Amino acid sequence: MNVGIDEVGRGPWAGPLVIGAVVLGDAKIDGLTDSKKLSAARRLELAEEIYENAAAIGLGWVHASELDEIGMSASLVEATKRALVQIAAPYHEIIIDGTVNFLKDTTKGPYVTTLKKADLLITSVSAASIVAKVARDQFMEEQALLYPEYGFESHVGYGTAKHRAAIEALGVTPLHRLSFAPLQKYRVVPQVEPARNTTTTKQTGDNAEDVTAGYLLKNGHQILERNWKTKFCEIDIVSRKENTVYFTEVKYRKNANQGGGMAAITSRKLRQMKFATQLYATKLPVSTGLRLAVATVLDDYILQEWLPVD
Repeated sequence: MNVGIDEVGRGPWAGPLVIGAVVLGDAKIDGLTDSKKLSAARRLELAEEIYENAAAIGLGWVHASELDEIGMSASLVEATKRALVQIAAPYHEIIIDGTVNFLKDTTKGPYVTTLKKADLLITSVSAASIVAKVARDQFMEEQALLYPEYGFESHVGYGTAKHRAAIEALGVTPLHRLSFAPLQKYRVVPQVEPARNTTTTKQTGDNAEDVTAGYLLKNGHQILERNWKTKFCEIDIVSRKENTVYFTEVKYRKNANQGGGMAAITSRKLRQMKFATQLYATKLPVSTGLRLAVATVLDDYILQEWLPVD
């Protein structure tokens, strides 16, 4: 059994580098191929199948600030190690798309096979490319809500004409890779803060949920639903990490003295959350783990904490 490895986001000017790692095991999923050859809708469909059927999935993230600090080569190594540490299923071989063994200086180096176009030829590598691409694209879509002028939802950080024009007009954001040659001149320029509009309670809540969703994506979650609701209940964010689905209630607090998000969860609200979890679980495999969670977002849209509820 092998674990397939592929990277997404080596070339963009902004956003994270993401490494996908997948052990398919006995799963047979039709249509697996290089993620770049698939439409966004088809990638999402296949990603859902992969999460439902694969033996193990890992995502390794390196964000722009760390990439700038350690460089691309070290970032590829770190992201690969972070993805593999999440793989609990057994495997005897690691197949990396391309010609570079990112693990050559680690104990796993001898088990690596590198292969050009592995994302076209090896199904586990195809699956890795798909889950990594979907996760990164979702993250950039979430960031587009914070930085709407940059168009991250369309170019996902690549140096398109629209992206270049936005940088020239507005400067850079914390998402930008200032070690990249076209952006090095911005190293000493103050970075643009996220655009926020707190005119209404709904907008405040939406912004708080955006911050939380970004945190979850950064930490390896796949966002399944936003504001999932029925006539009986509602959950702010439904996400999956490995074989557990998390149901997150997001609470915005003007300051830390108001208490964390758990302070706002009444016994009645907790019963509603548990009911929503049970209702949503009817469409999940029986082996899926379920956990409630609460996120606390402070003024200035800083995530204070995200805590699973026991």
